[in-house]
Amino acid sequence: MGKVTGFMEYERIDEGYKPVPERLKNYKEFVIGLNDDAASKQAARCMDCGTPFCNNGCPVNNIIPDFNDLVYQGDWKEAIDVLHSTNNFPEFTGRICPAPCEAACTLNVNDSAVGIKSIEHAIIDRAWENGWVKAQPAQIRTGKKVAVVGSGPAGMAAAQQLARAGHDVTLFEKNDRVGGLLRYGIPDFKMEKTHIDRRVEQLKAEGVTIRTSVLVGELPKGSKVTNWAKETVSPAQLQAEFDAVLLTGGAEQSRDLPVPGRELDGIYFAMEFLPQQNKVNAGDKLKNQLRADGKHVIVIGGGDTGSDCVGTSNRHGAVSVTQFEVMPQPPVEENRPLTWPYWPMKLRTSSSHDEGCVREFAISTKEFIGEKGKLTGLKTVHIELKDGKMVEVPGTEKTYKADLVLLAMGFVNPVATVLDAFGVDKDNRGNARASTDFIGGYATNVAKVFAAGDMRRGQSLVVWAIREGRQAARSVDEFLMGFSDLPR
Repeated sequence: MGKVTGFMEYERIDEGYKPVPERLKNYKEFVIGLNDDAASKQAARCMDCGTPFCNNGCPVNNIIPDFNDLVYQGDWKEAIDVLHSTNNFPEFTGRICPAPCEAACTLNVNDSAVGIKSIEHAIIDRAWENGWVKAQPAQIRTGKKVAVVGSGPAGMAAAQQLARAGHDVTLFEKNDRVGGLLRYGIPDFKMEKTHIDRRVEQLKAEGVTIRTSVLVGELPKGSKVTNWAKETVSPAQLQAEFDAVLLTGGAEQSRDLPVPGRELDGIYFAMEFLPQQNKVNAGDKLKNQLRADGKHVIVIGGGDTGSDCVGTSNRHGAVSVTQFEVMPQPPVEENRPLTWPYWPMKLRTSSSHDEGCVREFAISTKEFIGEKGKLTGLKTVHIELKDGKMVEVPGTEKTYKADLVLLAMGFVNPVATVLDAFGVDKDNRGNARASTDFIGGYATNVAKVFAAGDMRRGQSLVVWAIREGRQAARSVDEFLMGFSDLPR
């Protein structure tokens, strides 16, 4: 694949970033993609390795060596066809996927991995620029009706696949725009929402009916889950009207931090903070937007959601931003012989961290403190692992000033009341119970009700959501027709 000696001749070429002062002034994407020459050289580094571990490292099983070779040869149109054969939305993954394919790259054993994500990004951007991404409406209609509940990447992928199989698909979304957490969660500076909008128009052209601001089932009283629904539909209505129902909602129940002082004003879930900025960026006006202007912000949680809170807080104009991670600081470089081709544990510094952030590791919050009901700070202690348990390190107690605390510790499960309304069995983590068997996969215990994406597997990556949406679509198609030609 690529140039036989390319991996010895060319160094890895990373995508560039616009300067920090420039990008902090707005919410626009700031990644500078590869030009044709850089993309060709990067693709030339793909080795003729015999067993491309990258294919299995990628959850959607992208045919990576093939599209690398096509980019090296300059055949961009064929490259997008190969990429689209396994991935409905490479503009999403090319921007926000952490690239497990690169961790699995054979070259990564003792060198820098091929920049697969940057090549994918380059392919899809050129495809849109050249008008190669077109609607693919089905030539024959089956007359079967399918409801897809949840319009994140799993729901969008499933809806597209089922529509192309000829079914009449209705995509339901409780918020006012399609996209799930891609729309209301991922900051615009990581992925502008025009990328979703273009795919929504494609879905419509392929025959998908989209119903936004419709809540299927119910949310618990006082729920903090984002919900801008104006209409409610019962599971019974869907089951009566449709031949199959596919649940593809997110694992939206945020993990809480029940320590003393949690009731103070100034402590919010990340998913109360981030969606509001997405709404404002879309042109909506909010009366009381939660903002970080002039505040000392502490983000509790060291993952991607925490990083998104850091970047958004800096754009608001926070006085300071500090991020807590309960785990010890990982090594800067992974132990490649030990971990390859699996996802390695190593220190990951995001573009948001580079914009201004103090990072604290192995730290635990013991108490929130405040005055007159308002947050003023929090008390912490450092922790260490002893005999398999996290224990406090004596003498490391500290008090931090804080006007705003954002809880970004991940998500525990889908909203239970939605699954309960359908009568779907849950696993021991609170997710919809459904297997991924080749035959009958993604089916729940309820007749003609299926589940996929975060609703089934729990909090995960966009690339896993797309994979499950595609696979579930095949299972639904097979259920309806007795067979399926859709790829799995």
